[in-house]
Amino acid sequence: MSNARNIKHLYARAGFGIRFEDLHDHENWSANKAVRKLFKASADIHPITILTENIDLRPQTNKTDEEKIRIQEERNTQDKALNLAWITQLSTTDAQLREKMTLFWHNHFACNIGNAYYEQQLNNIERENALGNFKTMLLQVSQSPGMLQFLNNQQNQKGHPNENFARELMELFTIGRGNYTEHDVKESARAFTGWAYDGKTGDYTFRPKAHDDGPKTFMGQTGNFCGEDIIEIIFSHKKTAEFISTKLYRYLVNDVPDAEHISQMANVFYKSNYEIKPLLEFVFQSNWFYDDKNIGNLVKSPVEFLTGLNRQFYITYQNPDVLMQFQRTLGQLLFRPPNVAGWPGGKNWIDSSSLMYRMKMPSIILNAGVIDFTGKVDPGDEAYLASVRKQQMNVIKRVQAQPNWNKFLKEIPEDTSKIQIAEFMLEPKLNPAVIAQVNQAANIKDTIIQIVSTPEYQLC
Repeated sequence: MSNARNIKHLYARAGFGIRFEDLHDHENWSANKAVRKLFKASADIHPITILTENIDLRPQTNKTDEEKIRIQEERNTQDKALNLAWITQLSTTDAQLREKMTLFWHNHFACNIGNAYYEQQLNNIERENALGNFKTMLLQVSQSPGMLQFLNNQQNQKGHPNENFARELMELFTIGRGNYTEHDVKESARAFTGWAYDGKTGDYTFRPKAHDDGPKTFMGQTGNFCGEDIIEIIFSHKKTAEFISTKLYRYLVNDVPDAEHISQMANVFYKSNYEIKPLLEFVFQSNWFYDDKNIGNLVKSPVEFLTGLNRQFYITYQNPDVLMQFQRTLGQLLFRPPNVAGWPGGKNWIDSSSLMYRMKMPSIILNAGVIDFTGKVDPGDEAYLASVRKQQMNVIKRVQAQPNWNKFLKEIPEDTSKIQIAEFMLEPKLNPAVIAQVNQAANIKDTIIQIVSTPEYQLC
């Protein structure tokens, strides 16, 4: 297998794809060197700080209906600003690996509340720890106002334990179903009583009076456990390393788990005391990561799909609201996971209607909605041309997206064939249908629009 293909695959999985000029610069690198460079580019942390006011911390007074409507409008404005700040960062950052992993943790720690300021805070916790220590991240996430509110730990008090957070901590965040009992959930909930945030400051606070300090028996151990003790016990079980490794394998390698490879990953993760960087280095430097069966076999999430397009074609949006419309249409609106388990991912991203939207979207963004499949239009067909022009004007007015075609086309070496372009743009190996389609295209621009409008472009 060519080195270029390996580098392309690495960037598709550890980031959001690679551009022509970067592949040309990097194709002689070893995989290890490329991995080092990816980590180096992601060493700096760029938190999102678009929101500076927490609306929930305003003095609570009896509000008129008009004031309530105005506050809701402010919340909507904050939601939109946060979403667009992150999709912009995903689309422009050099720290691809950090943002790719922040996207993973965003879904792993799914949280959907009506406070964008707390969501920004949680997003920055995930970004800061995305390549750091999983245990540290889990503790910070667990003590964040967003998660305490979302999983009802604000209401978890001595004598009236709320089991919601304790259950999801084990089922979704750490060890997975089948590795704990209902009794463990109840005892764990007691240990997390008193974990809360201050409604006046928005800061985490431990409330000793609300905490149940009696003895608890959890996973076979007994003591006056608090929340930190529970987390330590959960992490002492290797099943936690296996659970996270399985999820990461499905995100980065293959949707069909490979028990042997996941076991290797879990060993690395467990022995490093849950450091994320050594685990990712192990995956990206393993020969099996570059096996044919692991290339071009994952369905891009809607955000990966949009981000990849934006990065590849240097797209700017005069009407950024359209980016949220695209996310909604494709079924992944950032900061709005469908439930506590997050987006299911994998083949769940694609059904007949979403595939139709996905295949149409590149032509909408790149060419005002037109895919010229033949490259030959009868110049005498005025009615057809008029309808195309009208359609294009409608799309241009609505979408207002500007790809930088000059910059994109300048990166392609002059002697590159249409087939070579298709091989670069698509992760799966070319099939006869794609080859026939590409060969029919009238020019390079039409070739590229046809390539990104294929089902194969949905894979990475």
